[in-house]
Amino acid sequence: MALWATLSLALTCLLAAAHATTLGVVYTEGGFVEGTNKKIGLFFPEYVDVFKGIPFAAQPKILEKAENHPGWSGTLKAKDYKPRCTQSTLSQNDIRGEEDCLYLNIWVPHTRSGVSTKLPVMIWIYGGGFLLGGGQGANFLNNYLYDGEEVALRGKVIVVTFNYRVGPLGFLSTGDANAPGNYGLWDQHMAIAWVKRNIAAFGGDPDNITLFGESAGGASVSLQTLTPHNVGLIKRAISQSGVGLCPWAIQEDPLFWAKQIATKVGCPVDDTAALANCLRITDPRAITLAYKLQLVNLPYALVHYLAFSPVIDGDFIPDEPRNLFHNAADVDYLAGVNNMDGHLFAGVDMPIINQPLQKITAGEVRTMAQALTLPKGSSGVDIAYDLYSKDWGVNPDQESMKKAVVEMETDYIFLVPTQEALALHKQNAKSAVTYSYLFSHPTRMPVYPGWVGADHADDLQYMFGKPFATPLGYRPQDRDVSAAMIAYWTNFASTGDPNKGESSVPTPWLQYSLHNGQYLEITNKITYQSMKQSLRSPYVRFWVHTYRNLPNA
Repeated sequence: MALWATLSLALTCLLAAAHATTLGVVYTEGGFVEGTNKKIGLFFPEYVDVFKGIPFAAQPKILEKAENHPGWSGTLKAKDYKPRCTQSTLSQNDIRGEEDCLYLNIWVPHTRSGVSTKLPVMIWIYGGGFLLGGGQGANFLNNYLYDGEEVALRGKVIVVTFNYRVGPLGFLSTGDANAPGNYGLWDQHMAIAWVKRNIAAFGGDPDNITLFGESAGGASVSLQTLTPHNVGLIKRAISQSGVGLCPWAIQEDPLFWAKQIATKVGCPVDDTAALANCLRITDPRAITLAYKLQLVNLPYALVHYLAFSPVIDGDFIPDEPRNLFHNAADVDYLAGVNNMDGHLFAGVDMPIINQPLQKITAGEVRTMAQALTLPKGSSGVDIAYDLYSKDWGVNPDQESMKKAVVEMETDYIFLVPTQEALALHKQNAKSAVTYSYLFSHPTRMPVYPGWVGADHADDLQYMFGKPFATPLGYRPQDRDVSAAMIAYWTNFASTGDPNKGESSVPTPWLQYSLHNGQYLEITNKITYQSMKQSLRSPYVRFWVHTYRNLPNA
């Protein structure tokens, strides 16, 4: 009994000492906000303050930059996610979201010893082809993909997510001053600037802000480091499966797509001022539904149908992105792709690759090469097909041919632009460091063939710690991947070195160099052998040099 009494008293003292550490009500430039405080663990608890739905800008007008939020009186109860920005549903027959959508969410970790101060800050930018998405991500009941809790607590960083406008409302442009476009990028910039001005009140370090994002979010991260409007705002950046050099990241003929929308909603198309003014008084629901991404019977590759994306507007993006890397000379950069990032696109362009009993022919692989090299005509097709079929032998097996389709799309859409962006960042770097990775943990989609590696967006569940948050749905090896990713990412955000910080890592990650192109391959077993060099260099040389220098057809 005496022992039990002693243990009980010790436990009581421990629980009393572990008082609910919380920021309480926080004062921001718009007014007071109050979030939710969560206690994690029993005997050695940690705490996290969560703020959901803080406005960082006023409700935007159609095809105009957002303006600062006027603020509020009293204390804003920031306890629930706000709706995402107006966008099509997945069926593309209806819309979801609201026009009043420019809100952000914050996760602030604490220990039982007290409220945190001067924490590194990580701002997440979601993907979705610049057409879909929201700051909370997809969800099943109350389990949201972009919940920042695991990253915040494990890495001892503040995590911020936010909404930005997508689709025609976010990126439609007439190619001139009448509707310059890039409204979604301006939304992102306003969120970043809001964090810079206000995050100290939440215990964050405004001089240590890292952007990270995936797909269109990764390209957005890249473009946010390249614009002159963000110089001095961002310390570090992480692009996952998307950079500003990707062929889908910049829309080169925005007026064509603006006229498509205008025609469908009954606006004039012969004068850009009249077109833009008409759209500004048109129902935003009609504008959004006027564009549908074609997904079947495509005469060209799917990547060419992503219509609404950033444009070179002479302002936010003043030049070709590859000419703007001097603006990121002091921004530490970490970037990479999934080893089969193109599988999602290839499955739309050639559905047969996911049907094990169905066969493809060499001619169909050649047709895929033609779809990707269309601007260069037959010379581009010949060289591309020869390169991707060189290891087939006389009688190529189905797996080799189907993999070649995925490799072509992965290289063209994601991998090669990322490698070029890493090289340009390194060439222009002053104080900044550069890191490269390849994520190769195979997909867990049971409907895909066994040869499929890491598909597009497969990394997100590990990045946001889902194997820990929902352990019954994952294997121990998945938790190893997740722990490694969170450790490397948050260490990099904290110190600029993925090896140094709050978390231990499986093996040292060496900096990228122009000579060797070092990169870390992320799998469920990361060892010293996971550091590799010259990622798919023959294919990078083809697309960057040989293909680009071919004459246009």
